Amino acid sequence: MAAMADAAPATGEDRTPSPVGEAAHVVIVGAGFGGLSCAKALAGSRHRVTVVDRRNYHLFVPLLYQVATAALSPGDIAAPVRRVLSRAANVDTVLGEVSGVDRTGRQLLLKDGGRIPYDVLILATGSMYDYFGKDDWAGTAPGLKTIENARTIRARLLRAFEEAETTTDPARLKALMTMVVVGGGPTGVEMAGTIAELARYTLARDFRRIDPRAARVILIEAGPSLLTAFPEQLQRYAHRALTRIGVEVRLGVKVEDIQPGAVIAAGERIETANVVWGAGIRAAEGAAWLGAAPDRLGRIPVGPDLSVPGCERIFALGDLARLDQDGAPLPALAQVAAQQGAWLARRLRACSTAALKAGRPDLGRFRYASRGDTAVIGRSSAVFVIGPWRLKGFLAWMLWGFVHIYLLIGFDHRLSVAGQWVWRYLTGERGARLID
Repeated sequence: MAAMADAAPATGEDRTPSPVGEAAHVVIVGAGFGGLSCAKALAGSRHRVTVVDRRNYHLFVPLLYQVATAALSPGDIAAPVRRVLSRAANVDTVLGEVSGVDRTGRQLLLKDGGRIPYDVLILATGSMYDYFGKDDWAGTAPGLKTIENARTIRARLLRAFEEAETTTDPARLKALMTMVVVGGGPTGVEMAGTIAELARYTLARDFRRIDPRAARVILIEAGPSLLTAFPEQLQRYAHRALTRIGVEVRLGVKVEDIQPGAVIAAGERIETANVVWGAGIRAAEGAAWLGAAPDRLGRIPVGPDLSVPGCERIFALGDLARLDQDGAPLPALAQVAAQQGAWLARRLRACSTAALKAGRPDLGRFRYASRGDTAVIGRSSAVFVIGPWRLKGFLAWMLWGFVHIYLLIGFDHRLSVAGQWVWRYLTGERGARLID
């Protein structure tokens, strides 16, 4: 999308919902964890709120890998934004794609020519996968940020086993039965472990000519360890747990090239029909709209109150924002974005309409408080860090499950996911093994 900071006001339809009195207008771009948390916390306030997103649903990204591995369906982890905010009379939603920001005229510009005036603008556009300058790898090695990504990965995985069942070429069979996951962070670890379980438990009884348990799952990490954000003892546990379920963990190995049908790593050519990328992320669009200078990951440096320096009335949060705390940038986690969104909303609620319209809100200083970090490795196996506690194994896995069910939006989603997890645990079955 083109950068349009300080551009002339767009011509086209004013997409602003009907005014409610003289309320200040807060516009939120993005209905992810940060944007939706902010909108929900502003519900019932004196301010008028508009949420803009190019999709009409909120996606629970931490469980997207389970869609990619046929454990859940997309509808289990996605909720329509309008439904989530339906009880908030002062909050409206707009389905649209942003093209820029007219800072002088205080308008958000949409690709269809529409414009939305604002008194306060909050950017919460999230993040996307970073291929470190090799963007052409994305087609062969999709990451996990969208439902489309998850469906693509699921279809490729299941199709590989179907083709393996009928092929008579030994070389092709070997490639079809080899899956490569790039990146040893939480996403890579969760994907590798779940793919291994899909092959060894769920699909083992479904085929006649091949044995899915013979599939190779290779996890490649350029660094010296997995889950570098976790304590060393949990890193070692994750390594052992993955190895126990058959994942080949390769540490200190750099991917040099990804081609259709192959991965080149440390000089070795690995023939494979499936590659999943989880090696790094960068901020989504946002900095260019403001003419702001991003950091190397595309994040917008923000002040202690999440405001964008030099951009009056504009705030950024979540994966789009860089805020240093205790000498390091806050991590790109859902709980960081959610806390920032809720904190900013509370501060804006406390501001008078006059202060917001004048662009002089006094918000104070945001400080992140970790609620714990977790990553699941496989059946009955996870790691969990909360305060001084370092948990691993079954207890960590149970806590991981409770936390994720609690964070899902909607009682129906919580009930559905919990029921499917219990059924899968008891039977090993996965109900979303569809190629679409």
